[in-house]
Amino acid sequence: MSVERIQQHFRESAALKLEALDALSMPIAAAIDTMFGALANGNRIFACGNGAGAADAQRFAAQLIAGFERERPSLPAIALTADSTVLTALSAGGAFDTVYARQLRALGHAGDVLLVIAAGGDEPDLLGAIVEAHEREMVVIALTGEGGGARVAEALADTDIQICVPSQRMARIREVHVLIIHCLCDGIDAMLLGED
Repeated sequence: MSVERIQQHFRESAALKLEALDALSMPIAAAIDTMFGALANGNRIFACGNGAGAADAQRFAAQLIAGFERERPSLPAIALTADSTVLTALSAGGAFDTVYARQLRALGHAGDVLLVIAAGGDEPDLLGAIVEAHEREMVVIALTGEGGGARVAEALADTDIQICVPSQRMARIREVHVLIIHCLCDGIDAMLLGED
């Protein structure tokens, strides 16, 4: 493995983050305001995604519940990706397309927020979750990338927020998604606890 190849990954990641800085700051700020508003009103935040997006959904929920960088009370967040028994029960018989929508149907309420992490495509389970969130009068925040997510973007309502990473490379999109998740958690903490 060449050192130059490794360094190129760092350069590309840094360059994309700088490029995304101006494009994504406003939608990230709007997402923080939306999430904080929901939490302040006693609502919950749900998160879902597939593959690496599922792991990011769990990371986000864990950081709201367990804390991010400062000590604070736990915040109500649920990763719809985390319960393997529920996921396998709902997907039995080939119905995986409904695994997130059915959980939202059982648990979601008006005023809750759904964070959808769709880095690479328009998976039917994520589209179904968006439709169900709208049925429940929930706001949807979608993390996407230019390499996919066109149908996710089309499914969003005017009150929803799309945060689209300006890249088609999956590894770079996922790296920026993690940064966005950290910005969301930090922003919520800052609104709760004040700037440090």
